[in-house]
Amino acid sequence: MSALKGNILAALATFDVAAKTQSFTQAASTLHVTTGAVSQQIRLLEQQLGFELFQRHARGITLTESGRRLHQVVGRSLSEIAEVIRALQPGRQAEGEIRLKLTPSFAFKWLVPRLHHFYTQYPDINVQTFADGALVDSEDTDCDLVIDYRRSDDIQLNRQTRLLMAESLLPVMSPDYQARFDWQDPKSWQQATLLHDAMPWRSAERDTEWRYWFDVMGIDADSRRGHFFNRTDMAMAAAEAGLGVAMARQALIGEDVHKGKLISPFAPLPANAGYYLICHRHSAAIDCFIRWLEEQLAQVRV
Repeated sequence: MSALKGNILAALATFDVAAKTQSFTQAASTLHVTTGAVSQQIRLLEQQLGFELFQRHARGITLTESGRRLHQVVGRSLSEIAEVIRALQPGRQAEGEIRLKLTPSFAFKWLVPRLHHFYTQYPDINVQTFADGALVDSEDTDCDLVIDYRRSDDIQLNRQTRLLMAESLLPVMSPDYQARFDWQDPKSWQQATLLHDAMPWRSAERDTEWRYWFDVMGIDADSRRGHFFNRTDMAMAAAEAGLGVAMARQALIGEDVHKGKLISPFAPLPANAGYYLICHRHSAAIDCFIRWLEEQLAQVRV
């Protein structure tokens, strides 16, 4: 870009409008200039870039492949610039739409109960939440943000990826189920029904969390026994119903413990895993949501 001359931002803005309308005439009308002025600015931009942005033909114009690829970036960048400017103007609040993907368990147990607080602060921001699979494709760039539960040694932190919250594990059960066993007696674990999240992260073995907990606690028990679910909140619901003892994530059980639905005779153990935020793009609305997330998580840690 250092080799480009002239007002490149203005030329790219004109290119953005022309690409959206697929017409120099409509672009000129939108920009309140002549069609010739638009055509000349696009031609100069093409000369500076060294490749064609549009194919000209009798019926109008169409983007070249190079033009299409450039417009994907230019259109998104100009929108983000406009959103930031609006957010910085006195008396203006951030607005827009955020596409968020995350695991159903974290959505239902942690995020959704707090969203009312976010919308109270930012009524003009709409969060589209997609939690349709036990495992999340963090590389999916169709969404703006991803919150994924991952092992700490299985993810690389960078400008795009950050740790939101480290997780801890502890067995939970209903009060009635707790009364059935002496949980300090290792023999109890030969009789208790284990409830598993069989898909805590991609490629995990289905008993991995219980096996890890038994190893750390020094308990000789078969971690492969019990009932298996593809979501941790389902295992927790089964524990609440008295079906057995679930290996739960501490961040997801706060309300259930507060209401006495689930209890545990043990202290939490570090899970060596956590919730990671993967950010595929930025805007004023997205940045507001990230700040809000971090504020909520800071309150949890206090």
